[in-house]
Amino acid sequence: MENHRTPRPRSSGREDDADGDRAVGPRQDTVPIEIPRIDEEAPPVAPATSPQMIIVTGMSGAGRSRAANALEDLDWYVVDNLPPQLLPALAGMMTTVGAGVHRLAAVVDVRSREFFAHFMRYLAELRESGTNVRVLFLDASDAVLVRRFESSRRPHPLQGTSSILDGIEHERTLLGGLKGAADMVIDTTDLSVHDLARRVRDLVATESDLALRVNIMSFGFKYGLPVDADHVLDIRFIPNPYWVSELRHLTGRDDPVADYVFRQPGAAAFVDGYADLLAPALPHYVDELKPNVTIAVGCTGGKHRSVASAERISARLRSRGFRVNTQHRDLGRE
Repeated sequence: MENHRTPRPRSSGREDDADGDRAVGPRQDTVPIEIPRIDEEAPPVAPATSPQMIIVTGMSGAGRSRAANALEDLDWYVVDNLPPQLLPALAGMMTTVGAGVHRLAAVVDVRSREFFAHFMRYLAELRESGTNVRVLFLDASDAVLVRRFESSRRPHPLQGTSSILDGIEHERTLLGGLKGAADMVIDTTDLSVHDLARRVRDLVATESDLALRVNIMSFGFKYGLPVDADHVLDIRFIPNPYWVSELRHLTGRDDPVADYVFRQPGAAAFVDGYADLLAPALPHYVDELKPNVTIAVGCTGGKHRSVASAERISARLRSRGFRVNTQHRDLGRE
């Protein structure tokens, strides 16, 4: 006798998926048919054609630490308070291949005491060896240096039992020949710490160093706001593709989902308008020493609407010449 099976009716309940808002029961016809793709890793930064070395020196209190921080922000490997005797050995460790150090900044100053007396000899050794080395000398007026030491309530490294001004005068005597041999001199008397960082950046940065990096990140509000976002765009007003059974298992990277999202009234105009609104302002982040900007685009679960919108904003900004990295934080979490 033939066994007849009565077809089981399909449930009309709604499942809480990555982009769903409520749940009733599981559905077997919406199981994802593939694991969501992950973003490609950013390509490694190409090393310099020849290793570069900058020696940061100058008067104590003139801003050596801030200059070192500015170089570090530009992806230089920074070593502070280095005895000059170690400069040739450190230069020999640099490389032009792989992930090794190919841009090195060394802060060398009178804090190394007797070691500093032979600085010029070791600098000459570096240059004779063919090392691409430049010397950045920082200076400021005596009055400003005294005021900076008094405000920080720290002694000058050479003052001993004497006054701050005595220590400054002693240091000027020691550094007199070095200042004349420097490749770059910055007088920080009238510069703020931000002005100094800009001057250092303008002197040593390449075009790629100064390029703004825009990170577009999709996310799901139900997983929390991204803590590092500079801008947050909420696109939950767009109808949710999750409720279309043919689209539920897809993501915002798939054309059917993107087509559905941007067919909704006002969706395309809103997303494009947001990108166009940001575009004139983005370059000025670099002027304010902020070369990385993160724009977070959120929907309920971070699978459909936010992903499609993040991809569209990224493409629009790239067409305007911006360097854009696109990430989908919550894709695949469901």
